[in-house]
Amino acid sequence: MRKIKEVLRLRNELKLDQRQIARSCSISVSTVHEYLKQAAAANLIWPVPDDWDDAHLEAALFPSPGASPQPPTGKAAPDFAAIHEQLQRHRHVTLQLVWEEYRDANPDGYRYSRFCELYQRWRRKLDVVLRQEHKAGEKAFVDWAGSTMPIHDRDTGNVWQASLFVAALGASSYTWAEVTRDQQMESWLLAHVHALEHWGGVPLLVIPDNTRTGVSKSCRYDPDVNPTYQNLAAHYGFGVLPARPYKPRDKAVVENAVQVAQRWILAALRQRKFFSLTDANQAVGELLHRINHRPFRKRDGSRASVFEALDKPVLQPLPGERFEISEWARARVNIDYHVAFDGNFYSVPYNLVQEAVEIRSTAATVEVLHKGGRVASHMRSRGRGKAVTNNEHRPKSHQAHLEWPPSRMVQWAEKIGPYTSQLFERILADKPHPEMGYRGCLGIIRLAEKYPHERMEAAERALLTGACRYRSIASILKNSLDRQPLPVSAAASSSAPPPTRQHSWSGVLRITKSVTNSGN
Repeated sequence: MRKIKEVLRLRNELKLDQRQIARSCSISVSTVHEYLKQAAAANLIWPVPDDWDDAHLEAALFPSPGASPQPPTGKAAPDFAAIHEQLQRHRHVTLQLVWEEYRDANPDGYRYSRFCELYQRWRRKLDVVLRQEHKAGEKAFVDWAGSTMPIHDRDTGNVWQASLFVAALGASSYTWAEVTRDQQMESWLLAHVHALEHWGGVPLLVIPDNTRTGVSKSCRYDPDVNPTYQNLAAHYGFGVLPARPYKPRDKAVVENAVQVAQRWILAALRQRKFFSLTDANQAVGELLHRINHRPFRKRDGSRASVFEALDKPVLQPLPGERFEISEWARARVNIDYHVAFDGNFYSVPYNLVQEAVEIRSTAATVEVLHKGGRVASHMRSRGRGKAVTNNEHRPKSHQAHLEWPPSRMVQWAEKIGPYTSQLFERILADKPHPEMGYRGCLGIIRLAEKYPHERMEAAERALLTGACRYRSIASILKNSLDRQPLPVSAAASSSAPPPTRQHSWSGVLRITKSVTNSGN
C-alpha cells in the first residue's frame, strides 16, 4: 500500500503526470493508471483520513467479492455459502444447475461464466492450509510411490514391475528409498527395518498412508492397525499414527519426498535396464545420496546436514536384535482340534474346538494364540496337507486309543494265552486291510477287564468254529459256553492248526506298523 499512497500523493500534491509518477515509483504507467482509476471510482479524497489503516484503504480501492459480492451494476448477489453447502451435500448437484436456478429467480443476474468466476474466487478463500511444524526426531512419514521400476528376467526376458518405498523424517526431510519386489507385508516391514537402520535410530511416531499392509481397517477417528505392523512398532518402540483417509496434506513431507524420488530416481534411471533388485537398489542408493546432500534452494544446508544437526541426536536407539518378520492370520479351530494354516494343519488343546484363534507364523515356527495368550507352538511344516500334532492336545480317550497299535495288541494277547494271540492274528489277517480289525481287537481287550485270563482263552472255541469276531467272543463268555465241552467234530480237529490266509502274520504286522506310523 505504500506505493499506492505515494502515487496518490505525487498526483494530488505535486500534480505530476502518469509517466513521471511511474518513473518515480519504479512501476509501469498502466499500473499508475489503474491505481488512479480505482481511487476515482471510490471517490477517494487526499489526504486520506488519519484513522484509515492499510486494510481500510485497500477495501476502499479494491472491494472484495466476499461471501455475497455487491455488484456495481445492481445485479442480485448469489448466496455462495448456501450454494457451496448444496454442492457438498448432494453429489449430483452442479454449478450449471445452481446457476439455472439462480437465473430463474433473478432473470437479470450474472451470466454463467461470471457466476462461476465469482464462486471460485469466493471458494479460494476457504482453502486455507495449516503450516505444519515438525519437531526433531518426532515423526517419520512412509508411503509407496505411485510409479514403478521395470525389472527384467535375464533368462526368460519377462518384465515385472518393482515398487518404490519412500520414507522421510519430518524435521529434516532426510529420505530413504528402496525398490521392493511387491507391496506385500514382508516387503513393507523389511523396508521399515532398512529405513530405521539407515537413519541409525527410531522416531517417536511413524505416519503411514491407509495401505492394507499398514492399516487393517481405515477410519478417520479410530483406524485399526495391522497386528504384524503393530508388532514391528512395539519391537522398535515407535507409535503408528495413520494419516486421515483422502487427506494427503497430513503427510505432505512424504508426498514431496515421493515426488522427488519419482523425478530424481525413477525418471533418472529410465534408460537403464536392471536384472535384479540388488542392482536396482544399488543405483537407487547412489541417487538417494545425491538427493540428501543436494543444497536447499531457499535456505542453508541440505537434508543430510539438517538431519545430522536436528534429527539424529534425538532419535531413539535401535534395539539390540533385529525384528523377526512374522505373519498373522485368523482361524477357527476345527472339530479335530486342528487349525488350517498355509496348507497344513496344526493342533491346539481340544477344549478350544470351534473357538476363534489368531495364528502368528515366522519362517521357523507357528504359534496359536487365544484371547492374547499362546496356547500352542509348533515347528513350521514346509509340506502340503500335513498334520502337525502335539499328543498332549488330544483328549484322554484319543490318547488311550492311539496307545494301542497292532503290535501292542498282539503282545497283550500273547500274555493272555496262545489261543488269544492266534485269534488276534486271525482277525487282522482276515480283513482286506489290517486297520479294519483294530476295533474288534480293542473290544476283546476291553472284555479282559471283566473276565479272567482262563476264560479269555475261550478263543480256542472261536478258532475251531471259525467265529473269529468280537461279538462271537462276547457271546461265548456271556453265555458261559466256554465252560461246556467242545463238540466231538471240533475236538477231533483241534489237533490241526487253524486255517490261515495266503499272507503270513509277519507281513500283516509290517503293514499295520506302517499304517500306525503314517497315522501318527
